[in-house]
Amino acid sequence: MSIIPSIFGGRRSNIFNPFSPFSLDVWDPFQNFPMGSLVPRSELSNETTAFANTRIDWKETPEAHIFKADLPGLKKEEVKVEVEEGQVLQISGQRSKEKEEKNDKWHRIERSSGQFLRRFRLPENAKVDEVKASMENGVLTVTVPKEEVKKPQVKAIDISG
Repeated sequence: MSIIPSIFGGRRSNIFNPFSPFSLDVWDPFQNFPMGSLVPRSELSNETTAFANTRIDWKETPEAHIFKADLPGLKKEEVKVEVEEGQVLQISGQRSKEKEEKNDKWHRIERSSGQFLRRFRLPENAKVDEVKASMENGVLTVTVPKEEVKKPQVKAIDISG
């Protein structure tokens, strides 16, 4: 178990929130260090580790937040995009193992299978009712439009006297 969550009052979450110092995501930067990982091995089986760490890019434009996930070999029916609790974008999916035939002889298995789940806390200006998702050539693109930033009205006051 890592000392980092206990410093912040034991708060631990699998929601990535770039606006909060308390956010911990599935990604583990200390995974290959000699001292070990922040994520206990019991939480991630070796079979699904590579697939569980699905890489997702998040960019913000003036109009929207755009998420892109590389999901090679997956069909759109195998991927789920949801908005939870009004502000949490959840992207999940599953890649099944290939069916083994009795006469098959495997020489190498490098492609991973299993489930993945990534969660992102969206900022307050996200229009969660207008989220759109598309998948093309193994790349999932999720677009979350943003509300227009209202500029404060400035009213000039005449000074008398």
